[in-house]
Amino acid sequence: MFKKQLPLFVGLLIVFMVAAIGCKSKYEKLKASNDNAKKFQEGKRLYDKKEYAKALGLFETLLSRYRGTDGATDLFYLNAMANYKLKDYTSAAYHFNEFATSYPSDPRAEEARFLTAYCYYLDAPSYSLDQENTYKCIEKLQLFINLYPKSDRVAEASKLIQDLRDRLELKAYTNAKLYLIVGQNLAATIAFGNVLRDYPDTKYAEELEFLTIKAQYNYAHESLEYKQEDRYNIVIASADQFFDKYPKSTYTADAQQLRKDSLVGIADAKRLLEQAKEDDKLARRLARKDTLYNQRSEVQDIHKKATP
Repeated sequence: MFKKQLPLFVGLLIVFMVAAIGCKSKYEKLKASNDNAKKFQEGKRLYDKKEYAKALGLFETLLSRYRGTDGATDLFYLNAMANYKLKDYTSAAYHFNEFATSYPSDPRAEEARFLTAYCYYLDAPSYSLDQENTYKCIEKLQLFINLYPKSDRVAEASKLIQDLRDRLELKAYTNAKLYLIVGQNLAATIAFGNVLRDYPDTKYAEELEFLTIKAQYNYAHESLEYKQEDRYNIVIASADQFFDKYPKSTYTADAQQLRKDSLVGIADAKRLLEQAKEDDKLARRLARKDTLYNQRSEVQDIHKKATP
């Protein structure tokens, strides 16, 4: 039975293959032809059928030929949309921006301007990566709001801007904590202050202010004895401010301990410096420690200058 039907199956398969090859050949022939009007019509038909890749293949051959003609607006818009549907957001953003800039009076210019920014948003990287696209996206979204302040899309654009700013805030917060983790305590103190300055309403404010006290304490503790009193006093002042600002903080006990340790550190430093006045060996040891500390600082400064 099967052997009798085999020639029929083979024949049908050949018919389907020939038909497929014929269709492909027809598309490729049209793509290579100079019949611009027919290519445009076929491109629109394919776009409506959601065959975006094939539609885009035809649109791309027409961009330079249609520029400045009556059909250019539809072509440039559909070309941008085809890229968008194919999730090529980098290309889509470029073409939407080109459309909005070239045809600002077209009714679709507002949508194109918004989608330019939205493509940057969809292409924006994780907070842990370089944020150049994030800044560009915020700029494009803000431009949209400025150009179309009464648009129905303004609320969505504002929401997207806030989401992107949250990413930037998280990156700044994470980077600042990294300084503390690797033991760069002075850099951590500065970085925490920068985050609090740049994001005054940050949800990480309480934690950052506590971590500032911790970094200040570590910095004071690793300092030379004759510098410790002033630096420990900074810890004590910061801790007192923290208690006033966050009377019920979960970090209160840890901050209190750092304050107590700072008072002990001041007393220890004073006692050691007084002993050094009477003990030449101790004085020489502290002087040698001072020299090594300064040499280390000079090496770190040279390294920072040499680092691009």
